[in-house]
Amino acid sequence: MPSFLRLTPRRLKPSTVALPGSKSISNRTLLLAALSDNACIIRSLLQSDDTARMLEALAALGIRTEALSENLSDGLKVHGCGGRFPVGEADLFLGNAGTAFRPLTAALAVLGGRYTLRGIPRMHERPIGDLVDALRCAGADIRYLENSGYPPLAIGRRHDNGTRSVTVNGSVSSQFLTALLMALPLTGEAFEIRVSGELISKPYIDITLNLMVQFGVHVENSAYQTFRLPAAARYHAPAAVNVEGDASSASYFLAAGLLSGCPIRVTGIGRNAVQGDTAFAAELEKIGADIVWGDNFIEASRPANRPIRAFDIDANHIPDAAMTLAVVALAADSPCTIRNIASWRVKETDRIAAMAAELRKVGAGVEEMPDAIRITPPAALTPDAVIDTYDDHRIAMCFSLVSLLGAPITINDPGCVAKTFPEYFQVFESLKA
Repeated sequence: MPSFLRLTPRRLKPSTVALPGSKSISNRTLLLAALSDNACIIRSLLQSDDTARMLEALAALGIRTEALSENLSDGLKVHGCGGRFPVGEADLFLGNAGTAFRPLTAALAVLGGRYTLRGIPRMHERPIGDLVDALRCAGADIRYLENSGYPPLAIGRRHDNGTRSVTVNGSVSSQFLTALLMALPLTGEAFEIRVSGELISKPYIDITLNLMVQFGVHVENSAYQTFRLPAAARYHAPAAVNVEGDASSASYFLAAGLLSGCPIRVTGIGRNAVQGDTAFAAELEKIGADIVWGDNFIEASRPANRPIRAFDIDANHIPDAAMTLAVVALAADSPCTIRNIASWRVKETDRIAAMAAELRKVGAGVEEMPDAIRITPPAALTPDAVIDTYDDHRIAMCFSLVSLLGAPITINDPGCVAKTFPEYFQVFESLKA
């Protein structure tokens, strides 16, 4: 990709977009398949930076995989290790892939060995202390190599101290709970996980629990406050798993249907999808979109004479897709507020601060709060704004939508979309009338 990409104002044509596989499902499925006692074929696997980091780590840990064709999404056969990685000592680089770093930290800490886990500088700024504290309560040996509470980490041998109940803070990242849920069955013991604070992003926990059932482990969920894992659990993979299309990535195309008025359909997800971010489509419907749901598609459009209504949303359930709403707000008929998004602060960048800075460049009035953002749409967009992306794929994809509102815009470092959707800008360009 070039160092910047200028997008001219555009009209769209009715289009269908086949979504790449879900990042959240892809990396969870890879780890569960690796830990299973048999082989599993994963189809429609996302090919991106985040899944590449997970695959590299699993290879370093001794997991054997076989691509069924040159196109990885056609099928990847993962040979499980029966709950214990063949390699007991490794130095793992995981980039900025939280969906790889957090679950691998928990799995390796539970199994024990001699491991280090590192990432890019931003990953070393993303907190992990709540997960480490919970794992230490279960006997894990984890040391901070630089700053307390943050990666990089060194993991040693776990000592079973008899603890069968751990508590984890749920208010920073749901990935901490996901990591514990996936890792503690490897002990073979019955465990109870208690959640302190408000559990954010509950739909992502539903993804984890749904996948664990597919891999043979049933978890008892009591109101998202207490989770009970059975004794003598082991992961056994289905013969084949199909990864759903990425619902977070769908948000850009569904929003394009709303903003342009032109019908845009995404395939790979539908009315029965397990991903919570499909709720984004329902939020668009509230503010003016016509939404059509199918078993394997969602379509968005809007009549030309219907305004885009302002919104005030608690977005705790759709934190990633809610970023797209921040750009949709530019076309609303009055100020909009996105609330309960403190988790934006600890993502690939401080997303509240970053979105506020970049929205101001296109003329919006923005009020930035600790866990919310309020956006006042401008009377006219500032043309030729140059958007900084902070090495954050979602900022790049969000701001591409400004080109549907009559203003040219330049996106710096468009290649950052490789984290989850390497072909995003080519696909976006294909929608042009």
